[in-house]
Amino acid sequence: MKSFIPYDTLVEDALRGVVETVLRQIAREGILGDHHFYITFRTSDPHVVIPAYLREKYPSDMTIVLQYQYSDLVVSDIGFSVCLSFNNIPESLHIPFKAITGFADPYVKFGLQFHHASDQNAMIVSPLDTSAPSPPKSKHDHPITDKKGSSNVISLDTFRK
Repeated sequence: MKSFIPYDTLVEDALRGVVETVLRQIAREGILGDHHFYITFRTSDPHVVIPAYLREKYPSDMTIVLQYQYSDLVVSDIGFSVCLSFNNIPESLHIPFKAITGFADPYVKFGLQFHHASDQNAMIVSPLDTSAPSPPKSKHDHPITDKKGSSNVISLDTFRK
């Protein structure tokens, strides 16, 4: 059965809105408490703007950390830019929200994982247990479980017919 309502895309876009809201708050107020953020993105996305040497070093994806040493965080409706230091050289990065594949705040053990539409298991949106070693790579892998044994990964493929 073909659905004419793209629920998977709608859910993914809504959860990317969480990332946008958090980044907007940080841009206004700074990072409060011990929160810090790991943001993983596809460096191969044509709209990502990073220095050539970083794209060469990280040809598919890269994770940045927003905690103590960042500046000029600017958030728009389509993405964000931030200045980070690499080998004591400040560099400006421009990252569209659509290029983000992971977002985590280890302080509160919150995380989201996004898969690009061209990925084999596209549109799997997963809340991550950031203490777990890594998210499953396919719907055939075993889900991540917490210490109580309950699954923390929700695959939208489960709800598809």
